[in-house]
Amino acid sequence: MLSPEDLSELESELVSVCRTAIGDDLRSITYFTADDYQQLYLRSDLEQDADLEPFVANERLGFTSQQTYEETELGEYQFTIRVFEWGAITRTIVGGHGVFVTTDPLQLDELKEVDTSIRTVLKEFSG
Repeated sequence: MLSPEDLSELESELVSVCRTAIGDDLRSITYFTADDYQQLYLRSDLEQDADLEPFVANERLGFTSQQTYEETELGEYQFTIRVFEWGAITRTIVGGHGVFVTTDPLQLDELKEVDTSIRTVLKEFSG
């Protein structure tokens, strides 16, 4: 996990780029590694004490997905989107850390934009 100072800077940058890309449709941002996680943002109208463990456990499977799809004819693995009745989860992983963002319903282009923004920030902190 990142140092408290780096995590604070990462949090600020991720919230900024996600809010810019998604605006008020952003529900939450959660940063995770194989061993730990931190919810960085939660919109005020949402349940503040939701159990994130099952979500984090599921999104950690993305570390395995990166390896599975590493050398396919499809090209480099980019990100995962799961669409639900009232919103979506988008997972982006760079190296040993990732972020999943929950949103209200969005168009694919908006989800691609937030992935690109998150990917750029995570690369900065992959040092």
